[in-house]
Amino acid sequence: MSNSASNEFLKRLNIQHPIIQGPLGGGPSTPELVAAVSNAGGLGSLGAAYLTPEQITAAIQKIKSLTEKPFQVNLFVGGWNVNAPTDPTPMLELLTEIHYTLGLPPPAPPLPKPDPFPEQFEAVLDAQPPIFSFTFGIPNPDAMARLKKRGILTLGTATTVAEARLLAEAGVDAIVAQGAESGAHRGTFAGPFESCMVPTLELVRGIAAVVSKPVIATGGLMDGRDIAAAIAAGASAASLGTAFLVTTESAAPRAYKEAILSAKKDNTVVTSAFSGRPARGLPNMFIQKLMGHEDAILPYPLQNALTRAMRTAAAARGNPEFLSLWAGQGVARSRSMPAAELVRRLAAEITSD
Repeated sequence: MSNSASNEFLKRLNIQHPIIQGPLGGGPSTPELVAAVSNAGGLGSLGAAYLTPEQITAAIQKIKSLTEKPFQVNLFVGGWNVNAPTDPTPMLELLTEIHYTLGLPPPAPPLPKPDPFPEQFEAVLDAQPPIFSFTFGIPNPDAMARLKKRGILTLGTATTVAEARLLAEAGVDAIVAQGAESGAHRGTFAGPFESCMVPTLELVRGIAAVVSKPVIATGGLMDGRDIAAAIAAGASAASLGTAFLVTTESAAPRAYKEAILSAKKDNTVVTSAFSGRPARGLPNMFIQKLMGHEDAILPYPLQNALTRAMRTAAAARGNPEFLSLWAGQGVARSRSMPAAELVRRLAAEITSD
């Protein structure tokens, strides 16, 4: 992707800089963070995967009250697995001791719940954000047609060239190339995750070579030089998650932010321990405790539901050992500052040598 093609894509998104704040589902991406990034000329993103339809509506209204600029809303589509025949007993036994340590009652087996995506999607459609992004799969053709009819641009996540082709066939407006370095959940949906760990720049080059859609690079990108390298590899823009996680407006728990900022090197690991789905983050006691007990981990989202009380209590107590500390491989280069200042700094770094 040439610089001129990148500029065309920015015009289409109606943003000034090729800088996208990663969606950061689970709480960190507050309306204030989203608006600050968008107001500074980047693209702010609301990670709405764990929000109720009512919360999605309220968050989008709040964002629209704080900015007139474009922003995106992100949901998980697919990956919902509550029918797998799994015995929760071994995991409940492992968690009981941790619950006791945190002053919590013993854990109860997680109850299967219906996939929240259909109702969340209706809330997004009704609120009509300028851009809708998704990961873990592809909305069905009817959903894609309804988005197009509303004039909502779509961004889909691919971890391989094969997934990018499927997204292009489904009619997305751009493809988010999620490299192996990326923090948090893997978006893999067409193949075993182990064979879908392609380095970010390699993935960008591979997708750009075969798909005519604009490509957004994500995974381990922390500064303007990284963004420039991604654009040189064929990306039209870059999405940064970990870099925005420690901004002033992010609602990540303090213990989480401190763990990110004190990381002296990339020691991130990919684990299913917290949610039942592979995700990259900083190692801690909980991940260590589950080593050798991988068979006890329930499928997503049951494991995610089962560990929620532990994670909430750990955040409240400032204990990073039982928190999911999602982070990309560039974690040691994190910088704490207001989001608008980070966008300005990134933009300046892209053009400097």
